[in-house]
Amino acid sequence: SDPIVHLVFVNNLKFLIAVPLVIFIALIVSVLLFERVRGWRYFRVIFFLPNVLSVAVIGIMFRSAFGYYGPVNQLVALFGGEPIQFFTNGTLAIAIIVVALVWSGFGFQSLLLLSGLTAINPSVFEAAALDGAGWWQRLWYITLPNIRRILGFVFIINVLYTFTSLFGFVFVMTAGGPGFDTTTIDYLVYLRAFSSSNLGSGAALAMTLFVFIAILTVLQSRIFRIQEAD
Repeated sequence: SDPIVHLVFVNNLKFLIAVPLVIFIALIVSVLLFERVRGWRYFRVIFFLPNVLSVAVIGIMFRSAFGYYGPVNQLVALFGGEPIQFFTNGTLAIAIIVVALVWSGFGFQSLLLLSGLTAINPSVFEAAALDGAGWWQRLWYITLPNIRRILGFVFIINVLYTFTSLFGFVFVMTAGGPGFDTTTIDYLVYLRAFSSSNLGSGAALAMTLFVFIAILTVLQSRIFRIQEAD
């Protein structure tokens, strides 16, 4: 019955927009790396570098970049615009955290998808090319069906990450503000259990999150299992 819990749960649902974005970018990058575009070895290292950085470092980078006197506002001023207070608007703050999530996560997801691509028999692509299949046809009818299991796994872990591992980004970039507009469930557990010493409420919220994640994981696994069977 706590309205703050309802608000925070909706916030987590908003952060789910990062899941299709990071998967789409990771898929495009993994396919390009698989086809070994020029400089693919260097790109593979560059794309994975954000995953090496800690969440605190990434949060500080984005908070500095989108700060009132940061380079983004300096660019806005250069084109004659007024500086924007990104972190005083809940929608803009969520959008910046989503960008940070996508930037920091697509490299690792690309490697996961690339591992699935390397398991496909190259002769299948050669036969399709000889039959006149274009790049998009090969992607839609060969690549995607053969990595459907990997895509399902990547989708599940990204959804779980959105509900359980945003604490670092929120803590460093917005501290849950303005108000509770960027507070996530895991951050609210921290606020209740440790900041306000309300251990009972924090523990109850943590158990609720655990049950929700368990149900969500089972549902997603069953959905992808049914699709694979079909």
